[in-house]
Amino acid sequence: MNFPKANSFPTSVMRERSMGPNPLKLCEELLAYGDIPTSSVVLDLGSGAGLTSALLARECGLTVYAADLWSDPSDNMRFFEELGLSNRQIIPLKADATALPFATGFFDAVVSVDSYNYFGRDSEYLGTSLLPLVKRGGELLFAIPGMVRDCHDDLPACLLKSWTPEQLEYMHDMDWWRANIEQADGADILDMREMTCTCDAWADWIECDNEYATGDRAAVEAGALDYLNTIAVRLRRR
Repeated sequence: MNFPKANSFPTSVMRERSMGPNPLKLCEELLAYGDIPTSSVVLDLGSGAGLTSALLARECGLTVYAADLWSDPSDNMRFFEELGLSNRQIIPLKADATALPFATGFFDAVVSVDSYNYFGRDSEYLGTSLLPLVKRGGELLFAIPGMVRDCHDDLPACLLKSWTPEQLEYMHDMDWWRANIEQADGADILDMREMTCTCDAWADWIECDNEYATGDRAAVEAGALDYLNTIAVRLRRR
């Protein structure tokens, strides 16, 4: 897959602001599976340092609410302004995914890249906290870090080179996520699949010059990507 939208951002910007496997490539591939009309109002849930929000606004013509618990909204707004984006195109805010400050039916769609596994593992989260914020017929697109097959009972040594068993509890396979999502009342699963850009996204990440990327490098170089994938989920609110 080519990545014209992701590659419109300088490599230096991607490396400086990534918080995991290249979120720009993950976001672009994820969008290819969905159907979010231009000018839609979109929640970028777990937006991190703003890369995915910038892509959604600048490359897709969406109005984006960039919600993240750990990033600084002021820093993100400075980044958006450096790209020529205004506060009419992106609204950054600090928000807990389990207590989002929006009205019922506020969003046309939701996008979440490399973060849903932190809060969405609670099977009640989708139906109780997230779906009510989306208009009926609206799409929800998730790129979820996962496993090819759940292997928590016998974790491969390569995974343990970078992550503890407790950290790996955030990772599950497609069958696990399907069972989780099917418990939500009001969500139709339109598509679930392994994403094709996982290895490329990880390769970009471990080239970044920060302690987290450096820490992940040992596992990846030892063969972790034989066991890890990224799961694309496309839902529609009934």
